[in-house]
Amino acid sequence: MESGKQCVNPPEFVVSIVVEKDEYMVGVTCSNHKQIVSGKIQSLQNEEKIPHGKISFSPLKAVGTDCIHGDQDDFVQLDTKSPKN
Repeated sequence: MESGKQCVNPPEFVVSIVVEKDEYMVGVTCSNHKQIVSGKIQSLQNEEKIPHGKISFSPLKAVGTDCIHGDQDDFVQLDTKSPKN
């Protein structure tokens, strides 16, 4: 949410915190909001609300299966280019 409005962009990254050998997923974000999410996570880490560790943005991968069918309106365009963190 930004200024009380939900983002209209599709999620592009899984956001996680890497602490030693453990990784904790904390959410998803689009490329437009990576910096905002990163800042919010750092703030939460400083407040000791989530573990301190490296913030990781992993590209979201689309998964297809034969057992779920949808029409053309159900599909969302995902950017498959590798991001530069």
